[in-house]
Amino acid sequence: MDINEITYKTRGAIFAVFNELGPGLLESVYEAALTYELNTIGLKVRNQVPVPVVYKEVKLDIGFRLDLIVEEQVIVEIKSVELMHNVHKKQLLTYLRLSNKKLGLLVNFNSDKLVDKESIIRIIN
Repeated sequence: MDINEITYKTRGAIFAVFNELGPGLLESVYEAALTYELNTIGLKVRNQVPVPVVYKEVKLDIGFRLDLIVEEQVIVEIKSVELMHNVHKKQLLTYLRLSNKKLGLLVNFNSDKLVDKESIIRIIN
């Protein structure tokens, strides 16, 4: 399955979760629901995946974790915040670099609707 098909199906799952649960819940609720939805449509997903940080050839034991990784290709970073800030985008970009992945989706479930470009942001490494 190519990366565009994965992101298309993932976005569909994001919309399904949002339509069912609505805005304003904790990120962990959306993570669990989205994991369920992605598995239901046949996508392999892992959650809370550790991200190693290597500094000058030393692996640092830092607690960074990816919210979701779909088909080992697309990172999904889940937020439930009033406003999305640049730091959220930078966080996902850093996760992409550290994990050597090309594409991530930054999703803010605390939104009136998910159609605007501030609710689902595609980040490319």
